[in-house]
Amino acid sequence: MRSDACLRLVDKDAVEQLLVPDDVLAAVREAFELHSQQQGRLFPVVREALDAGGIFGIKSGDVGGQGLLGLKAAGFWPANRSLGGEPHQATILLFDPSTGRPLCVIDGNAITTARTAAAGALGLSLLARKDSRVLTVFGTGIQAKAQLDAALRVLPCLTKVFYVSADRLPRAQFESAFTDRCELICAPDADAAVFQSDVVITATPGAGALFNVESIRPAIHLNCVGADTRGKRELPPGALELGSVFTDDLSQARQLGELQWAPSIHAQEIGDLLTGKAQFQRGHHAITFFDLTGLALQDMTVARLIHRQAVARGIGTAVAWPW
Repeated sequence: MRSDACLRLVDKDAVEQLLVPDDVLAAVREAFELHSQQQGRLFPVVREALDAGGIFGIKSGDVGGQGLLGLKAAGFWPANRSLGGEPHQATILLFDPSTGRPLCVIDGNAITTARTAAAGALGLSLLARKDSRVLTVFGTGIQAKAQLDAALRVLPCLTKVFYVSADRLPRAQFESAFTDRCELICAPDADAAVFQSDVVITATPGAGALFNVESIRPAIHLNCVGADTRGKRELPPGALELGSVFTDDLSQARQLGELQWAPSIHAQEIGDLLTGKAQFQRGHHAITFFDLTGLALQDMTVARLIHRQAVARGIGTAVAWPW
């Protein structure tokens, strides 16, 4: 009834309590498949710099056949670090598409981290060599941790990990998260680390090329996470021309991702591999790239999962929202 309508608020602690990696992976896989099958729509992305010093964005979309409609308002405010807060901020809203009424407001930071890591894991599962043993990760923040954790779960042969921090100095907190899971080495030379690696993950703010193109050798796979805004990049010029390129959404990647720097290069969407619309057989010396820009459909399928679990378990706060 209209008078009985309520809005459920699910905060950060509740979201983290409800996130289960395997469930998130399944939800993100579904998002890619829906996108490939053209059952889900992506609406135009908003991504704008603010006079206050942050970057504000909106990603939204729907899945008509599933009654799923939502958006994520998110961005990056670097000055938050000086306040002791997280620079990435995200809030997700799900709506009833038949009435336009909001169903829930969910803290989106943990969801963004988890769904991006799950997308990275799917990329590694589909594109990286199964016997990959050495990995280099650029970045030591929340997303770098999540991406490395996912990589260690889906590539069981990984034994050595180089990590490249912004100042090339060790990060004890980052290292402690992976004690006994791999040999973790702070790399003073980014090019040398990349050259020795079977897999490279770039998870930085995307301020510029992180290594030289000459360090990319045959048989390597690269997951590129940080370029999600016009002007951002992590790969050096000429990198994408060396191999096969995959992305989450071609149009979005050519506007916001690594493909913005080489928009004419042929690329395929990862969802088409999952649904069988496209085929890829990795050659022994192949070089592959996965350009992740983040899909609204991923946020929505994971948020729906959280919303359903929150309602079923009585988690979160139900607020009267009559109309």
